[in-house]
Amino acid sequence: MTTARLNQLRQAMQERELEAILITSGINRRYVTGFTGSAGYVLVTAEQAYLLTDFRYMTQAPEQATAFTVVEHKPNVAETVKELLSSWGVGKLGFEQEHVSFSRYATYKEQLAPIELVPVSGLVEGIRNFKDADEIALIQKATEIADKTYEHILGYIKPGVTEKELELEMEFFMRRLGASGPSFETIVASGVRSALPHGTASEKPVGRDEFITFDFGALYNGYVSDLTRTVFVGTPSDKHREIYNIVLESQLHTLENLKPGLTGKQADALSRDIISSHGYGDAYGHSAGHGIGLEVHEDIRLSKMSDMVLKPGMVVTVEPGIYIPGFGGVRIEDDVLITETGITVLTHSSKEFTILPA
Repeated sequence: MTTARLNQLRQAMQERELEAILITSGINRRYVTGFTGSAGYVLVTAEQAYLLTDFRYMTQAPEQATAFTVVEHKPNVAETVKELLSSWGVGKLGFEQEHVSFSRYATYKEQLAPIELVPVSGLVEGIRNFKDADEIALIQKATEIADKTYEHILGYIKPGVTEKELELEMEFFMRRLGASGPSFETIVASGVRSALPHGTASEKPVGRDEFITFDFGALYNGYVSDLTRTVFVGTPSDKHREIYNIVLESQLHTLENLKPGLTGKQADALSRDIISSHGYGDAYGHSAGHGIGLEVHEDIRLSKMSDMVLKPGMVVTVEPGIYIPGFGGVRIEDDVLITETGITVLTHSSKEFTILPA
């Protein structure tokens, strides 16, 4: 696995005419090397591949990063990097510009001189956009945990239970199923708070005759899921039903028509046009989806600003919503794999308008 990714990295480096690259992002380090420790740097040229880490990981790192030479770096890692680059005759070094602060850049520039630093954007992230079979299997396991957690939490919802209590029960249950934790801070937003797209769980008790939106995911062996469902407690009004049905229509329409070759902008329009046609366009303020994998928000965007073309192997969310301040909101989200001919939906929780007794 890591050998294939190393080859892909070198191909991407060649396309950008990079002699060497220093990877400092922890997520990218794990992706390229397979090393799960908390500290380290990856240094790659056309011929050499090194994982630089400290004494704590000198047993673990060689066991996991089998395609790399593991080196215990000096207290000043730049000193080790410079020694290696000088021995190879490398004069230019790419660095991940999104993951290096200006202060760190200034330090590198001083300590690595006369080696020229070249800012690089999205090199590893571009490779990560395309999931291999092992990654898809891990994401599928994470989605299975999320689906089971949603089914589980339905039995705990009743007036008076707090959003925080629901969140904790969900997290405990995901861990019991093998997750190392939630993939992000769980959103449990009830009543008027369901109009908050990122309304993380609060001490608010669940009331009667209100929506509850659950947006959550499981972290499994480093990979995430991201599932959203909205339920109702009590007796819904016509407006509650209307909003839910519009969001469901939008989401189903997007899933039916999503396929490789569409741009992020076109995919976003599939959901947005439905909601706008019903007069709620202004109440749908976020994008239709995003990539997931080792992170819950990766490089791919289903957004009216995105010209990225969807291709087989990408895993994205589809999550339209309507949010009305002072009333409530609805979001419905699934994780999907882009295939050669269309999509495979990875999450399977029911999307019927679930009405729970008050």
